[in-house]
Amino acid sequence: MILSSLSKFRDFGLLLLRLVIGAMFVWHGWPLLTGGPHKWSALGAIMKSLGITFSPVFWGFMAALSHVLGGTLFALGLFLRLATLLLAATMGLATFALLHKGESFAKWSEPAAMTVVFTAFLFIGAGRYSFDKD
Repeated sequence: MILSSLSKFRDFGLLLLRLVIGAMFVWHGWPLLTGGPHKWSALGAIMKSLGITFSPVFWGFMAALSHVLGGTLFALGLFLRLATLLLAATMGLATFALLHKGESFAKWSEPAAMTVVFTAFLFIGAGRYSFDKD
């Protein structure tokens, strides 16, 4: 009985998830974004695992931007589906690259989990407490 009455707080739960996860991505992405071309090049080198060897600075910048911009949009529930696509793709690529490098479960499990979270939000939507209000 008590647990079933909690379902009326579904939208609050979605808001809580969006705010915390979005803020974490902005917090993590800000040093990447402000790190400049040297940081972007190192980050963009991950594309080599897909056989893409050109423009690592561009790819690194795009990954950093997806963290900051995507995290902000995700937290606000604004253009949520676009934000989740950007973030799911970035985290999916990070998962693939870490698996490709033979990293342990401890290394690749976090980006894999975030890929699932963002993909789920793609289907669930932002909830009532968002700018998208879907």
